[in-house]
Amino acid sequence: MIVGLAPAAHGANRTGRIFTGDRSGDWLFAALYRAGYASQPTSTSRDDGLKLTDAYITAAVHCAPPANKPEPSERAACAEYLVRELELLHRATVLVVLGQIACQSVASVLGLSPRPKFGHLSEYPLPNGRTLLCSYHPSQQNTFTGVLTEPMFDAVFARARELSGPD
Repeated sequence: MIVGLAPAAHGANRTGRIFTGDRSGDWLFAALYRAGYASQPTSTSRDDGLKLTDAYITAAVHCAPPANKPEPSERAACAEYLVRELELLHRATVLVVLGQIACQSVASVLGLSPRPKFGHLSEYPLPNGRTLLCSYHPSQQNTFTGVLTEPMFDAVFARARELSGPD
């Protein structure tokens, strides 16, 4: 299970699929493809033929927040969706969080105390045999500046594969 921040105003809000049609999605789907989680390295629309295998993508916030900075009230309002998705995806053994806000949101809905310290490739055991795996968000701010590189991002999904075990 991959948890991002929120739908991008000109990406998911326009295309109807999270991480589709924006630069962050370009990075995410290419990495998922290289790791064997996606049938193709791009996602341009809901009907582009993309299929995910052993992966589910959601967001901490379900509306595009101004300046990509959701208010605490927006995070709280959307928490019930994340709770329900976690319940429905009870077989998901690895929760990959993209960015600190996604990490905080997952920690909050799971009632983790103390809260995990966010860091790229940090991992934390969770109840029910799950693992929280942190990654920098593939935002342009992170990818254009080299804070997140392709090898760094690929390492996240390689580690997720290791943690999820054999099929």
